[in-house]
Amino acid sequence: MSELVILISTAVALGFVHTIIGPDHYVPFIAIAKARSWSNPKVLGIVSLCGLGHILSSVIIGLIGIALGITISSIEAFESSRGEIAGWLLISFGLIYMIWGIKKSFKNKPHTHIHIHPDGSSHNHEHIHEEEHIHVHTTDKKNITPWMLFIVFAFGPCEPLIPLLMYPAAKQHYFSVVVVTVVFGVVTIATMLAMTFLGLKGMSFIPMQKLEKHIHTIAGLTILICGVGIIFFGL
Repeated sequence: MSELVILISTAVALGFVHTIIGPDHYVPFIAIAKARSWSNPKVLGIVSLCGLGHILSSVIIGLIGIALGITISSIEAFESSRGEIAGWLLISFGLIYMIWGIKKSFKNKPHTHIHIHPDGSSHNHEHIHEEEHIHVHTTDKKNITPWMLFIVFAFGPCEPLIPLLMYPAAKQHYFSVVVVTVVFGVVTIATMLAMTFLGLKGMSFIPMQKLEKHIHTIAGLTILICGVGIIFFGL
């Protein structure tokens, strides 16, 4: 039982630390939620769903590895390849979103029209093309974005889960595997939620009025940087 307690404590520490030091676990959500003006319940629900996909993908691979007696080194090599896929997906998603944001910034550039009234008088009127219909025009993209995030996180491995927790726990009993996996998953998702919530609260104190029309471009660039960090700097 003492070994299980040690494993549970390790699961708590690893779940918290690996999430905190991995900005890709929360920065993309903060960026997209700010750009899309998502409500707190919506963004926290999406974070929970993505976090669940993030955990379950590694759990399934770990259980298969344990059941088939696959070596830890083989599992780690496979997880590393999944991590590279997730990083490139994040880069691709960020790049596409940034390009879309740039196009949107130029499309929404204010311009002036002359309105002539029946009495012969006229006045200049400045407006933005999507000013009144922005919600309608972006509905499909709003629906796609959460699923893109989910796909990225489903490919992203939980690096410490299998070699440091699941395999050692399997030497005791399958019950131990379940316990440490659940603890690790709960702590990881809770930390993702906390960091996203705190990040959005912090963003609310930053004046963004002058950057409002570039908010989607900034969000895409932020996600792109996260992907670059994963691939080239091992974050």
